[in-house]
Amino acid sequence: MKLAVTAPDRLVVRTVRVADPGDLISRLPHPSALAWVRHGEGLVGWGEAARLHVPGGAGRFAAADRWLRELFGSARIDDPVGVPGSGPVAFGGFGFDPKSPDSVLIVPRRILGRRDGQAWLTTVGEPDEPLSIVRDPRAPERLSWSDGALTAPGWQNAVGAAVERIRGGRLGKVVLARDLYAHAAEPIDARVLLRRLADRYPGCYTFAHAGLVGATPELLIRRTGGRIGSLVLAGTTARGTDDADDRDRAARLFASAKDRQEHAYAAEMVRDALAPLCAELEVPAEPELLRLANLMHLASPVRGRLLEERSVLDVVAALHPTPAVGGTPTDVAMDLIRELEGMDRGRYAGPVGWIDARGDGEWGIALRCAELDGTRARLFAGCGIVADSDPAAELVEAQTKFRAMRHALEG
Repeated sequence: MKLAVTAPDRLVVRTVRVADPGDLISRLPHPSALAWVRHGEGLVGWGEAARLHVPGGAGRFAAADRWLRELFGSARIDDPVGVPGSGPVAFGGFGFDPKSPDSVLIVPRRILGRRDGQAWLTTVGEPDEPLSIVRDPRAPERLSWSDGALTAPGWQNAVGAAVERIRGGRLGKVVLARDLYAHAAEPIDARVLLRRLADRYPGCYTFAHAGLVGATPELLIRRTGGRIGSLVLAGTTARGTDDADDRDRAARLFASAKDRQEHAYAAEMVRDALAPLCAELEVPAEPELLRLANLMHLASPVRGRLLEERSVLDVVAALHPTPAVGGTPTDVAMDLIRELEGMDRGRYAGPVGWIDARGDGEWGIALRCAELDGTRARLFAGCGIVADSDPAAELVEAQTKFRAMRHALEG
């Protein structure tokens, strides 16, 4: 596997404690933002000290991990803070499809972090090196919209075809996604979308990486030393119009055989993938409800202790793709996705997050997101399809899932 690398021979890294910086997103000086923020804590980065383009293939996570070990292992690091996310950090995003060439890791030149009452600034390279020109954020203007690969009726037909395959016994579940385009008068600033998403969905992981911006509710994996955690989400309904309607929708979701089956597929796969890596593993027998601003999900928090030293990317490799974004059996579902979606997802529904020199990190699944390219934004939404799925209802669910990024763009 040949990696495309842009990096100096040796990184020089210095981390210092700083006073509370306040809102992390407001500190980003340029639209080319890197971010991973939840409830005001996390990391933001800017500038670029090193970049890795990872070609598609079964060994892409291992190749990225080896490169980072070499890069960080040879670095001169001064890090008196010594917490997850301090010292050098790589922000990353991997293509959903193992064949995708869209996987990228970026080590920024400045990283500002806050966690558990501590704040720090990491500088990679010489402090007096020039950075990008500071530019004030500007909201998108004069937006227009157009279909992506499939029209709404075309996507419904794809869902119907998937249901027929599932009822025919070829597979148990497949996740089908569709895309939608927004066009603005001027280049779209990722910081505006980050600000709106973080304000509206503080409990989600608001992220930006190489033009991909979103707020995902789904934590694929967190590694802190030998401990790991994951949050499995599958089974969705919109929030109610009032408290009574909200309670009724929550009860129906929790009792729904279709949604419970969809969730069970995802939770069982995560358990089976993590069990060989863990000395201890806790998977709840029953899901709980996760309430977001516009949606409710069935959720299962998973916790464990690793059997031996492994980086967070080792665990990502074992988990991706989960049935929550692909389906089951995985290979059959992936083939059906390639056949029916009519598009390349790119990094949508792939792992997105960060890793530090200790192998600690947090990675989510890139959901509720858009890929920015100048004046254009490509939005994505996906739904889990099982034997009982109704194509019209799935289309409504997909439209609901688009709302997070539509609100971020429209204000």
